[in-house]
Amino acid sequence: MTRGVPARDAAWAKARAAAVVGDWWSLLLIREAARGHHRFDALQEELGISRKVLTERLAHLVETGVLEKVPYQDRPVRHEYRLTPSGQGLLPVLLSMQDWADRWVFGDGSLSGTADETSAEARRVAGLTGLRLPPLELPGHRDGAPLDPVAAAPATVLFCYPATGRPGPLPDRWADIPGTVGCTLENRLFRDAYEDFRAAGAEVHGVSTQRPDEQRVFAVEEGIPFTLLSDVDLRLAAALRLPTFRAGQLLRLKRAVLVVDRDRVVRHARFPVTDIPAAVTEALTEVRRLAAQG
Repeated sequence: MTRGVPARDAAWAKARAAAVVGDWWSLLLIREAARGHHRFDALQEELGISRKVLTERLAHLVETGVLEKVPYQDRPVRHEYRLTPSGQGLLPVLLSMQDWADRWVFGDGSLSGTADETSAEARRVAGLTGLRLPPLELPGHRDGAPLDPVAAAPATVLFCYPATGRPGPLPDRWADIPGTVGCTLENRLFRDAYEDFRAAGAEVHGVSTQRPDEQRVFAVEEGIPFTLLSDVDLRLAAALRLPTFRAGQLLRLKRAVLVVDRDRVVRHARFPVTDIPAAVTEALTEVRRLAAQG
């Protein structure tokens, strides 16, 4: 029995879910749609999949309501494949699988909020440089309204962090997990340097998987002048395949710093962040370099 649900019904639900997304190609297509690849040719190029198999898998995901076909051209009619709300609901599943692989397949199984410079996670983040962040919106801490994480400024600094201690509570033994301590310090350092970033033509956003109301309490107490964005639904994490770890039954973002230009292209990516003051200074240097390039 599962919370009053007969075992056969729980098994049936799992079987139905597996029938929708259990196929390897289906999972990869959901991942690529989250990354901003929506057109048939782009999906084929990214995955190296045959046209026949791609056509079959896309039709299956549309039929099951995971993807929807959206026309982008009239003559001849051509369609894009975009995640539905049902498909977006699968993003935590994909991130959980990525997190499991980072920890148990590519790592040594230890729980960590960081990684070393030679890790698969570090290589994945380094590979973000030159890639374009797809259009998406995240709720901001002030009123929960959805906002584009990329500002209209010439550059946007996105610093990802696991969680602040206020309003809390944090999971038991949080401080024992490598890489978790320092979220308040990081926010304070970006706060103190905020006018320097603005003078250099950049906006700053902090990003965590905490809820907007939790972020709001912290931002008010600390006098944070920039917007904190909530990736509670893991849309940014899925789009960029950001490193995560699970603590307190929730996926948390590992600490990383990105600089994105006005064209949504990632120009700088730092992971792991082991020296927080140095990472803030490095981001400011990169912003000034972009400004000097015009």
